[in-house]
Amino acid sequence: MSKLVIVESPAKAKNIKGYLGKGYDVVASMGHVRDLPAARLSVEIDNNFAPKYAVIKGKENFVKDLQKKAENADYVYLATDPDREGEAISWHLATLLDLDMNEKNRVTFNEITKHGVTEGMSTPRSIDIDLVDAQQARRILDRLIGYKLSPFISQKIRRGLSAGRVQSVALRLIVDREEEIRAFVPQEYWSIDAKFSNPPSKKVFSAAIYSKDGKKLKITNKEQSDTILSELENESYIVKSVKKGTRKKSPTPPFITSTLQQEASRRLSFQAKRTMKAAQELYEGVDVAGIGTVGLITYMRTDSLRISEDARNAGNQYIIDTYGEKYLPKTPRYFKSKGNVQDGHEAIRPSMPNVTPDSIKSSLTNDQYKIYKLVWERFIASLMENCLQETVKVEISAGNYIFTASGYTVKFDGFTALYEESKDEGKDGDTAPLPELSQGDELRLKSILGNQHFTQPPARYTEASLTKTLEENGVGRPSTYVTITSTIVAREYVKREGKQFVPTELGEAVTKLLKDKMPNIVNVTYTSKMEDDLDKIDSGDENYIDMIRLYYNDFEAPLEQAKKDMQGIKIKLKEEETDEICEKCGKNMIIKVGRFGKFLACPGYPECKNTKPLVYKTKAKCPDCGGEVIEKKTKRGTSFYGCSNYPNCNFMTWDLPSDEVCPKCGKSLFRKKGNVLYCPDTEGCGFTKPVLKKKKGSEEE
Repeated sequence: MSKLVIVESPAKAKNIKGYLGKGYDVVASMGHVRDLPAARLSVEIDNNFAPKYAVIKGKENFVKDLQKKAENADYVYLATDPDREGEAISWHLATLLDLDMNEKNRVTFNEITKHGVTEGMSTPRSIDIDLVDAQQARRILDRLIGYKLSPFISQKIRRGLSAGRVQSVALRLIVDREEEIRAFVPQEYWSIDAKFSNPPSKKVFSAAIYSKDGKKLKITNKEQSDTILSELENESYIVKSVKKGTRKKSPTPPFITSTLQQEASRRLSFQAKRTMKAAQELYEGVDVAGIGTVGLITYMRTDSLRISEDARNAGNQYIIDTYGEKYLPKTPRYFKSKGNVQDGHEAIRPSMPNVTPDSIKSSLTNDQYKIYKLVWERFIASLMENCLQETVKVEISAGNYIFTASGYTVKFDGFTALYEESKDEGKDGDTAPLPELSQGDELRLKSILGNQHFTQPPARYTEASLTKTLEENGVGRPSTYVTITSTIVAREYVKREGKQFVPTELGEAVTKLLKDKMPNIVNVTYTSKMEDDLDKIDSGDENYIDMIRLYYNDFEAPLEQAKKDMQGIKIKLKEEETDEICEKCGKNMIIKVGRFGKFLACPGYPECKNTKPLVYKTKAKCPDCGGEVIEKKTKRGTSFYGCSNYPNCNFMTWDLPSDEVCPKCGKSLFRKKGNVLYCPDTEGCGFTKPVLKKKKGSEEE
């Protein structure tokens, strides 16, 4: 018998074929094969919101070939990804291939290993229509909102803008935070910090003033600080009390999609797109020396914290063999997922817990190794015993003043022997250990200072903190966060400054318009409730057409009212002035946005109608003719670099121009993959040097 297995990616198809062997033809759909055509609304609002699907442009021949393969096969298995989106792709494939929707032809692989593929193939089921309807409801609502709202804001602000069910909320969070920062008024405060030792020990520790006459001190200016310092000049410093205790520190759960993105951002400075690319490769399969081609992690789009008992047992055995039985809890630890999650698959974990990151490092790319190491360490640590810390809090009296100091020592390191979650920027770490202190000890004052401080505004969102906030508020789903952040950057609603998101004038204008006229679209609570209601479709508790109708009616009325209210009104943005001089009238040209993108225009319009293409200049010089190297774009929007003297000079490169020049020949250096600067004059020079690492907080290491 010939059996056809349809998966989503070619890499996965190749690896699964290796496990299934003869009699199986495994092909990749390359993602969706059918969707709502982009050229029109493609939803019949008056016909119960019926979607008008069509084969995706460019995939017509592929679908015909697939239909032939399906006709000639004795059996067809739909093995797309094990989530809502994958279920919908299987449904579309079944429709195009005229398969019986009740037939048990749907298989899922939580991990691309021999065990994972065998287990998946042994438990086929029929397509879960509730999951399909849940995906359709989101897709149709997103299309209705996007296609109805985007033209409105484009007409009122500028051409080519977009709005969306989740992206508009994400943008609002960033804009609101920026408004908080602008409105923030710093408040001065002072601390009085002392350093002590406890003879005969020479170890110095820190303590801070806390209270006077039993009341907590609030020092607001230098005069108060100086007064207190003068009152302390001749005081003795006596240990008033020593309180000791023990605290447990528990490990964090294994990763879900959002927490993997957050931790990779904090620890590795990876953008979410980069993280998910490496995770996808690890899931689909890597050729590992001594093992063969195998998927190294489980499915990476998940919000479930469940792990299989087989994986738990394998992880436990590794802990016993490597660290000893005392590092394994007597009672197994189970983590509970939050809210409504797709629990059909597990948390992100290594598919073979006994395969350590260092043992396969030579078979992985740098990014794959770093992500695998994160996933592996987090999973193993989640199974380990708690860290036990002995804490101590000391009160030190100085006349009628009290200083306090606290610290800890590790009694048992537990899971921290392997892994600890990194902290968000600006969060203080744990205090350092204190020397042995007893009540009544007279301490030696080493130094005492009044230190001025100012309260700080809230931090701007980073990709990690925005993802965390969206997740905590139930807005969107982890699998969509990469698309959301990349969209608002691509639309120029926000820009990146290091890791931080800063709203542009355009982003603020869009948010203000939506807050004024379409408040539900940018309301966190409303969007979260919508997400919860859409989740009810998964389990069959709600009808997806009724759900679409409910939220579409909520959306349509205020939009029609907004169109009436703003008839003839256009929001004017401040135009960005450039250093480019109009050769016809001498004015500094401005950047405008037209049908085909940005261009330079003279601000003297209509008297002067001069326009020209917008060119982004680099600081590099052409190695062939000495002209300016400028950034250009392919039709797909990919950047490349060429000489401004084209077509007289044909210099072109994909490599990034740098500000540095070659120390040998003086020509501009370019940066190629592998973080290497090189001189393009390869015949006469050939100079290269590695790129120095950027400081913490930059995107690259």
